Amino acid sequence: MNDPGRPLSPHLSVYRWPITMTLSILHRMTGAGLSVGLLVLAIWLISAASGKTAYDQVNGLLQSGVGRVLLIACSFAFFFHLCNGVRHLFWDTGRGFEKRQANVSSWIVVVTSITLTLAYWLVIAGS
Repeated sequence: MNDPGRPLSPHLSVYRWPITMTLSILHRMTGAGLSVGLLVLAIWLISAASGKTAYDQVNGLLQSGVGRVLLIACSFAFFFHLCNGVRHLFWDTGRGFEKRQANVSSWIVVVTSITLTLAYWLVIAGS
């Protein structure tokens, strides 16, 4: 079955990943991540309704280093998913499908998502 003279099919490592493909994969991953974030939000709300002891325990976990990283990741997932969703709305109108436009809009989504995440954590959550 393994014929050494037979040419091999190219694999993912051979190709350069275009930004549009990367964002498509990241959009799906952030959608799944937002589902996990929603569960964390539900746990936090249930703990708030359950009393001070339960709330303090969950809030302590969220204020820890790992909890902060989780919250920052969830906020990035939210902003990225939002920005990429707006880009998809433009695509639904038939605009932005040319390669250059798609690449430019991809980078706009990345920069805007990072900027919104930083702004949220530095300005809103920092106060």
